[in-house]
Amino acid sequence: MTIETSTPNEGDFHEQLTAILPRLRIYALSLTRNRDSADDLVHDTVIKALAGRNSFQPGTNLAAWLFRIQRNEFISGLRRLRPTVPVDSAIAETLSHPPHQESGLIMREFLGAFSKLASTQREALLLAVVEGLPYEVIASHTGVSVGTVKSRISRARDLLERLLVEGDSRPHPTELVELDQDADYDTAHSAPAST
Repeated sequence: MTIETSTPNEGDFHEQLTAILPRLRIYALSLTRNRDSADDLVHDTVIKALAGRNSFQPGTNLAAWLFRIQRNEFISGLRRLRPTVPVDSAIAETLSHPPHQESGLIMREFLGAFSKLASTQREALLLAVVEGLPYEVIASHTGVSVGTVKSRISRARDLLERLLVEGDSRPHPTELVELDQDADYDTAHSAPAST
């Protein structure tokens, strides 16, 4: 004994669906304007219609029901293909700000290293680099020779580089000697005190 799985109107449904297929393809071509896309749309429409044939009310207009399914499938396909803006686009870049934490850390490291310089080196380096003054003006401002100004700036740059690159917080022993020599040189070449 075999069990009948088809409904009484299933044969009519398939025949009517087959008869409407050419009209479905014409409508799909008018929507997509592409043969391959139209064939895919008809295929998707037929699959949806077969899957939902139990929701079709016999005696109503099958063509209108199928065209509605096809139009809805077309609209759903357009929504799936809706253009999106990539996250890394120029618009997203204008809405975001680069992180500032790193520049703050770099400045903190620089100020820590700069504070470890001798005050005479800090003054000479600031006047030369920040103010942009020539060595002769710095020498007359600080009351030392041009050679001393150049020496202070050179030693300050070397020490800053070592502190920032190597992270060494202790001055090198030769720098302590040079600082003492610099101080001795400055006192020996300073203008004599008036009596």
